[in-house]
Amino acid sequence: MDADRAKELLAAERERIERALGRLGRQDDGEEADEFDPANRATDLYQDEFDAGMTEDLRSQLAALERAEERLAAGTYGLSIQSGEPIPDERLEIRPTAELTTDEERALDGA
Repeated sequence: MDADRAKELLAAERERIERALGRLGRQDDGEEADEFDPANRATDLYQDEFDAGMTEDLRSQLAALERAEERLAAGTYGLSIQSGEPIPDERLEIRPTAELTTDEERALDGA
């Protein structure tokens, strides 16, 4: 894959992840909340746990993005970290942080 196209894809991915991280957290809906109402507390707890899970997932995606940026700088972007085989451009267009070929990822998931 062309390095300029890879930079575009990775920049767009970084923007998506950072925007999603920025949207997490309780939004003030302007309504007066009854903090002692069990339904409100349950909703808040659910939202807190959901946000924590999403934050963890997005931070993992951000770490994968940083690894991809490092590979781009090192000249190894687009090559499998396992075998060194080229990762098809079509796969990188869909998943710019891909570290393995489709077959390698399938084999890893099946293990």
